Amino acid sequence: MTAHHALIVDLPPIPSAEEHTNLNGVAGLGHVLAPGEIDMSHGTILYLEDVTVSFDGFRALNKLTLSIDVGELRCVIGPNGAGKTTMMDVITGKTRPDGGKVFLGQTLDLARMSEPVIARTGIGRKFQKPTVFENHPVWENLELAMKTDKRWFASLRARLDRQAQLRIEEILELIRLQHQATRLAGELSHGQKQRLEIGMLLMQQPALLLLDEPAAGMTDHETMELAELLNKLRGSCSMMVVEHDMEFVAALAGDSGKVTVMAEGSVLAEGTLDGVKRDDAVIESYLGR
Repeated sequence: MTAHHALIVDLPPIPSAEEHTNLNGVAGLGHVLAPGEIDMSHGTILYLEDVTVSFDGFRALNKLTLSIDVGELRCVIGPNGAGKTTMMDVITGKTRPDGGKVFLGQTLDLARMSEPVIARTGIGRKFQKPTVFENHPVWENLELAMKTDKRWFASLRARLDRQAQLRIEEILELIRLQHQATRLAGELSHGQKQRLEIGMLLMQQPALLLLDEPAAGMTDHETMELAELLNKLRGSCSMMVVEHDMEFVAALAGDSGKVTVMAEGSVLAEGTLDGVKRDDAVIESYLGR
């Protein structure tokens, strides 16, 4: 099965960006939420409370509680085995929690939803290794990822209109691949592939992006290019970035951004990067003396 064919599946139509939120990113006064629409009227996009996950007696998550605000870019750091990837697995429906609450907005209970349904609600996830269609040009990668009706009949009749073309051009410029549009994705550098995959996620107009160690394997220059891209996206969607590269985290968090430190499946500390770096528990568990 080719990459193109893999995207033609029999799924219900995806709500438009306007159906998810109004221009302010929250439900408007008197607005009746459609099925699957995210209610962000209280300013929170993601809420986890007392989430527990065990694997063969090992607690990967131990009463984990945290929340992400609408439009926030949250960095999550912590040692290997802290539960960061398991947390993302729970948010995206890959892993079912043993207990606790996982909500997107005020009303969408992610713990009761399947992976495909969660993806259609507006959560995009990027894994450490870039996943692109290497035998297709960069432009086609973005076209294939576009937020459209992917049912087979609609896909056969689909035509790229001017609005869609402008959207692809906008994303190409944003991810700084406008001069690589006709190049095969497999020929791109590692950093370029990472930015292309983020562009593919952006084509789906996500409300929340989950990025798992996106700077892994990058050169220093590529890492700063990625930080610049994510900072440009700040406010247009909410983001959770799990990362070990502290220079990259510093470029994203700045002086006032909130950083969450996880250890042994729960939140160890939260605050500014400088604040958590001075926390004795964080130093003992993660940073070292």
